[in-house]
Amino acid sequence: MKELILEKIDQAVKILNEKEIDMWLTFVRETGNMKDPMMDMIVGTHATWQSAFIITKSGETHAIIGSLEFENMKSTATYKNIHPYLKSVKEKLLEVIGKINPNKIAVNYSRNSILADGLTHGMYLELMDHFKNTPYSDKLVSSEEIIATLRGRKSPKELSLMKEAIKETLKIFEQVTEFIRPGVSEKQIADFVLELVNKKGYGLAWDKEQCPAVFSGPGTAGAHAKPTERKVQPGHVINMDFGLNINGYCSDLQRTWYVLRPGENKAPFEVQKGFDVIKESIQLAAAELKPGKLGWEIDLVARDNILKHGYEEYPHGLGHQLGRFAHDGGALLGPRWERYGNLPYLPIEEGQVFTLEPRLTIEGYGIATIEEEVVVTKNGCEFLSEPQKEIYLIRS
Repeated sequence: MKELILEKIDQAVKILNEKEIDMWLTFVRETGNMKDPMMDMIVGTHATWQSAFIITKSGETHAIIGSLEFENMKSTATYKNIHPYLKSVKEKLLEVIGKINPNKIAVNYSRNSILADGLTHGMYLELMDHFKNTPYSDKLVSSEEIIATLRGRKSPKELSLMKEAIKETLKIFEQVTEFIRPGVSEKQIADFVLELVNKKGYGLAWDKEQCPAVFSGPGTAGAHAKPTERKVQPGHVINMDFGLNINGYCSDLQRTWYVLRPGENKAPFEVQKGFDVIKESIQLAAAELKPGKLGWEIDLVARDNILKHGYEEYPHGLGHQLGRFAHDGGALLGPRWERYGNLPYLPIEEGQVFTLEPRLTIEGYGIATIEEEVVVTKNGCEFLSEPQKEIYLIRS
């Protein structure tokens, strides 16, 4: 992981120059209890006392840390200049910043992105106290743009790790198809998946209470709910939302099944139509996804297609970025709703990885959803996951 961290630090330097920001300061403490979302990506170890991790547009890196953590930081070897302190971080922090003499300092707070909002209010007040009687408090800006770009632009190494997670996730979906049968519960299906994950030694992309999420039949709880004791029955549409974390990088995919009723050898017209509309919506959105487009524009393509076919609009964004977290990066393929802040208005960039995950309800049968992963290329996008082309059929 050290090589990946150094790769991302080098990338951060280029981004600082692009954004014309002199210095990026990540200010933290007790990261074992409350870890800044960027620590794993740009530091690679923990910090106990008040600590500052600085990257400059000239390529300098400075770690200002408690004296007891000097040897650990030295062995981590991700920062060139390590400055231990004993009694107070203030003197060393001001000394280092004074030598850099920045006009603009990006700090780890954000109103729009949780991944750029690691600075607690208490730590912000501490930083303001340290900057009292200096010009630095007037030079602070949010590091949101830096972090969104850094997390979004996937390197070839990062993409290879994500492809591995996708491949293993799809293998588990294949085993789920063999396991599902009438009479098993949503929870039994989820437990089957968790047992496979444990045997393989993988991590989950989000909390195990909802990973995997399993929804069977009409009236099911729907997105962001945990599996229940509801039993799979003939005539049910089943959806599963599931992702793995392998080597620090996540997958996030969804697949849809239909349980055949006695005498059926294919899905009913209503079920097939719903599945086909989802599949078509994903392909239409992917055809429009390219650098420079805004996230809301891509969401609208899929949303309008679903509305055109007589279904209600889905109650969420079309897709989010992913990487080290299942919900990662800045730009969002989402509608222009207040709850999403500025994220649907951010330009899409080459190298970003997005999910495409519209959904619709098939009355009397359940929820149909497919979730695929794509990477934005120079002129469009490419699917990282093999798209689900047919609804998976389960025989009674």
